[in-house]
Amino acid sequence: MIDRHEPRISLKRQCELVSVARSTSYYRSVRICPGDEDLKRQVDEIYTEMPFYGSRRMAVALQERNRFPVNRKRVQRLMREMGIEAIHPGPRTSIPNVAHKKFPYLLRNVPIQRVNQVWSVDITYIPLKTGFAYLVAIMDWHSRYVLSWRLSNTMNADFCVETLKDSLSKYGKPEIFNSDQGSQFTSDEFLQPLIERDISISMDGRGRAHDNIFIERLWRSVKYENVYLKGYETIEDARTGLTDYFELYNNRRLHQSLGYKPPVVVHYALAA
Repeated sequence: MIDRHEPRISLKRQCELVSVARSTSYYRSVRICPGDEDLKRQVDEIYTEMPFYGSRRMAVALQERNRFPVNRKRVQRLMREMGIEAIHPGPRTSIPNVAHKKFPYLLRNVPIQRVNQVWSVDITYIPLKTGFAYLVAIMDWHSRYVLSWRLSNTMNADFCVETLKDSLSKYGKPEIFNSDQGSQFTSDEFLQPLIERDISISMDGRGRAHDNIFIERLWRSVKYENVYLKGYETIEDARTGLTDYFELYNNRRLHQSLGYKPPVVVHYALAA
């Protein structure tokens, strides 16, 4: 689909023509140490079920599953490579990254009443047969509608910026845009499109359990209703399968919180 050696059409233009992130054109299946691949899958399953587990409890849970000792330092390394950490309520105790701009969390006790009032973004880990990938998605809080998403084999900012620009070009702009304090979302490249459009920027307190709760619920649905059932072998397989899943999620999957309507009905105020 992408020919990196085609002299007539640039790599950037090829990616634009087939609607894929440029970063994915450099994809090579990520090989990891023997044993780590299976442990990462298990960490992902445990974390999706219990995202408040830190490395200590994660190590114990893995030991109970596998009936052999799992070193906590190894678990810390795996969680770091996967880009996950325990989330928990209460005051923030971590030291923030002093290099990025600080934005307050704007959504505490704010009623969500309309489409395009609040959008949020997040990244999750997607296990593959011979490696892993990262999924980013932007969601409208009121309708739960997934506005745009991308897959990448790296945690860089490029595929997140592309996802943001795609959402803005298709759906206008939100009043408030919420994210965590990950480096992808605090980069100048990501923030500039929001600042240019005078969108209020909100950022979760690090490790806060409920600051981005709607998209955390989305990840749980994606994992249990699709990723774990399908067992994708490659990033191309995952992209095809997730395209089908998000079409179902937006247009046909009934949401109890939406009065048993799919997100598309609420997002576009269609007659049910």
